[in-house]
Amino acid sequence: MVVRTIITGATGSMGAAACEALAAKGVAVLMACRNIKKAEAVRDGILSRYPAADIEIRQLDLCSMASVREFAESVAPGSVDAIFHNAGAISRRYELTADGLEKTFSTNYFGPWLLTSLLLSKMPQDARIVSMVSLSCRYVTLCEHDLQPTEKDFSQLGSYARSKRALLSFSLELARRNPGLRVNLADPGIVATGLIDLGHWFDPLTDFLFKPFCNSPEKGVQPALRALEASQTSPRYYVGKGAKTIPGRYLTPELDAKIWAGTEAVLSE
Repeated sequence: MVVRTIITGATGSMGAAACEALAAKGVAVLMACRNIKKAEAVRDGILSRYPAADIEIRQLDLCSMASVREFAESVAPGSVDAIFHNAGAISRRYELTADGLEKTFSTNYFGPWLLTSLLLSKMPQDARIVSMVSLSCRYVTLCEHDLQPTEKDFSQLGSYARSKRALLSFSLELARRNPGLRVNLADPGIVATGLIDLGHWFDPLTDFLFKPFCNSPEKGVQPALRALEASQTSPRYYVGKGAKTIPGRYLTPELDAKIWAGTEAVLSE
């Protein structure tokens, strides 16, 4: 049986870069994507450069918990030993999914939470889980009520930052509950991706001022690739060219336990 690494959001700029980098090293990849045609185009491009690459595609929509469950059900026990939670989204407006979840939180947090929970029993005890977080996490606070923001409380960047902070919280609590897992966080810095295009009049100005200083997708994904190769079982924070212990501001075990319980409650509704 071929053992694969799951990459969510594998058709995005950093997801595609991760797929190619892993394929070049001979790692078997499972692209978990919403758009199959786009995934096939990415795969075909990689195969044109690395004909021996082993890349499988399966549909996954992190905005649908039914899709997450269907995807997890399709994964055979022992066929996956790593998950790279790369998918990320910023919703331009307040919008609820069919599950009643705010769209940004569904893609960036609830989907990855449920996917990991459903696949844990199918992976080895020392499986690797890497979550792509964001430097924006440091600028927000988080509580259980933030998991289901109201339209009044919604803001594009605020919801994105809190959803990534929730993913960070989940990752650390996951490591506490499963000591053998190799759980790590990766911060790509500011990357020139579609997430920068927020749909406002000032986007051209933002592009002019900031994009020259952005990392390329290939550079931005390097911390995550190093995290996927890590052997230690204590979580580390991969950023730039290094890895460090988890910053103290994120060491909130009581909050993490509450967020975990709150997530279980939301998903059981």
